[in-house]
This record gives sequence, structure tokens and C-alpha cells, in this order.
Amino acid sequence: MEGIFLLLGSNLGNRLNNLKQASTALEEKEIKILMKSSVYETAAWGKTDQQAFLNQVLRVDTSFEPNALLKVILEIELELGRIRKIKWGERLIDIDILYYHQYFLEEDNLKIPHPGIPERRFTLIPLVEICPDFQHPTLKLTQIKLLDNCKDNLEVSLFGRY
Repeated sequence: MEGIFLLLGSNLGNRLNNLKQASTALEEKEIKILMKSSVYETAAWGKTDQQAFLNQVLRVDTSFEPNALLKVILEIELELGRIRKIKWGERLIDIDILYYHQYFLEEDNLKIPHPGIPERRFTLIPLVEICPDFQHPTLKLTQIKLLDNCKDNLEVSLFGRY
């Protein structure tokens, strides 16, 4: 299975609306959404003294190469009001590239696959929902196996399907 997978996250304002606006903005920039996971709620990860996050994984298709896709994503985040203050801080919207097919890329500003995938249940649970058998390009494990191996104990609860 091939695919480009993005993770949307928000923990400020109308979190669900922020995810919906991000999806709309992606499609307006020629990033076609093929599948959406359910929306999940999770306590903040990394910097825990903030409101819970809503997260959703999208499977998308686009002609943008990875760095061009990142540029478009950063523009969308800015358009939607994202202000980058501190690592793992609060945010109106966050859009991460999780996988870009079976690409492996390690640059200062972009790492594919996203290095946090194996250690974050809030990423793995929605990935398992829409692509359980997609194999991590370097670890050679499916999303199901990555979730089985994940040591993260943060509760991830179903928020709804949108």
C-alpha cells in the first residue's frame, strides 16, 4: 500500500472546527483527501500543562514533492493562525507529514517518516484505523505492530467521526 499520511492536531479555540478548516485548506491547495480517520482526543504530549488535543489522520494524494508539500502545509498553518512559540506548545492547528509513500528523508527541516510515530499512540491509533497494514519504511513494521510495541500510556479516546 502506498500513501501520503498527514496528522492534524489542535488544542486551542474550536478544535474540531480547526481540523475541518485545515482539511478544507488542504483541498484548496490541490491536496486531495482520500481517507479520514475518526477524530481522537488526547491529553497534551510532551508539554502536559495545556488543554487536550484533537487529532485526525488523513490519507492524501498530491503532486507536491515532500519539501513542496511541507511549504504548503506551513503556509496553511500560518493562514489558519498558527503561531510557533515553544516546542510542543499550544496551537490552533498543527499539520505533520507522517509518511510520504515509502520515502525516507532526513533533513534539518523535514524528516520522513515522522520520527515520533512509533512512540505516540495519538498518531498510531488513527493510522491503524485507516491503514493498519501500511508498513513503516525503515522499521518494516505495520501500524498495528507499531501500536502493539508502543510504550506510550496516554489515553486516546474517540471524539467522533467527521
